[in-house]
Amino acid sequence: MTAQEPPKIEFPCEYPIKVLGRSSEDFRSLIVTVFERHAPGFDQETIVVKGSSKGTFTSLTITITATGPEQLRALHQDLMATGQVQMVI
Repeated sequence: MTAQEPPKIEFPCEYPIKVLGRSSEDFRSLIVTVFERHAPGFDQETIVVKGSSKGTFTSLTITITATGPEQLRALHQDLMATGQVQMVI
């Protein structure tokens, strides 16, 4: 049995990214700033914000028009480099 290739993503495409981090006053603005650097002009009206049941964590689901794997890698690196992001899905 051969390993199945993951499906190839056709770029550019709409690409939802979920960012999870500790809740703080500036978490959303920090994340939006990083996204603006890598996907300028994305629609901030479509951001979905969810807090954890105890309010410790916040997740933001942000949809961008992804241009390629390099953009997504650089975005992931910058998000993790903030020190406030626990996970990027």
